[in-house]
Amino acid sequence: MFEIEKWHQDNHQQKLNGRYIILEKILPLIKKMNTIFKVEKIGKSELGKDIFSITFGQGEMNILIWTQMHGNESTGTKAVFDLFRFFEKNKSDSEIADKILKKCKITVIPLLNPDGAEKYTRVNANQIDLNRDVIDQNAAESKVLMQTLAKVNPVYCFNIHDQRTIFSAGKENKPATLSFLAPSEDMNRTITDGRKETMKTIVAMNNLLQKFIPGQIGRYSDEFYPTATGDNFQKMGHNTILIESGHYKDDYQRENTRKYTFLALLQGIYSIVQPEEEIDFHSYFDIPNNEKKYLDIIMKNISYDGKKVDIGVLFIEKLKNGKINLIPSIEIIGDLELYNANRVIVDQKKVLKSEKELINWLKNEYIKII
Repeated sequence: MFEIEKWHQDNHQQKLNGRYIILEKILPLIKKMNTIFKVEKIGKSELGKDIFSITFGQGEMNILIWTQMHGNESTGTKAVFDLFRFFEKNKSDSEIADKILKKCKITVIPLLNPDGAEKYTRVNANQIDLNRDVIDQNAAESKVLMQTLAKVNPVYCFNIHDQRTIFSAGKENKPATLSFLAPSEDMNRTITDGRKETMKTIVAMNNLLQKFIPGQIGRYSDEFYPTATGDNFQKMGHNTILIESGHYKDDYQRENTRKYTFLALLQGIYSIVQPEEEIDFHSYFDIPNNEKKYLDIIMKNISYDGKKVDIGVLFIEKLKNGKINLIPSIEIIGDLELYNANRVIVDQKKVLKSEKELINWLKNEYIKII
């Protein structure tokens, strides 16, 4: 996989970059897909935008992948287009690509929520969270996903999301660049045979990624959500791996994160077709729980409102003129000794009287990271 990591640097889909990924940006790529890919229009969004699936491989193992179920979570979309390029460029000269193409039939929905993507919102045009609509299926996009699930009947699913900067991993509270979850099937979080298979896949992905980003992989709580997509798909017998793409230091466009999401996907699929006998599903629980101990900025020992304090700042993402602006906001004030951040500022002489003054100072002094 180290050679593939190097391959990605020069061969990823360079026509997709940044955080604002919408249908109009992927349409030209879809129209030029290589003949090894079968492109289908599988439905429309609430506002009438096309939803596509892209299928490749000749094997009997059916796999379903979808991204941008939440419109403002676009890293997975970039990663699946990198995945397409990998199979297009390496279909005949890569053992990994060859085995996957022969053993799997992979269907990808590269952008499930085009209306939410355009407005850069989590929800769809009717303010429905698609990840909580699997039972009621009130949204047109939810119906498309369920129809595709029934048609494909996948043995494995990869449900790709983005997570906020605040999530941390490991004892050092490094950024959780990627987090995984093997969803529960019931309130008791029973470890069924299906969940064991899901956990093994995640262990294989984690084992690889620790070589590239050690200590930056987290695990979501497996609390059961009765209306969540992953929980229900797992319950229905489709082994579902949840991937959350998060922060990598200074990577606010998530270009490094897309690479690790791509590697995670490729390794996950390869581990399914070429299982490693020694993988123990119990190792899944060795991946540290996600914590909320990472911030965009920590200001240490700052005079604020007459006191010496630590101040933790998170950026709020706002869409403006087709670009994502990162607006600083105070997240926590207090002792932040146990927290980590993308940038730590120590300025014991600085005196700030209000949140507005603090935010203006950050914008003026540290605009290059915003």
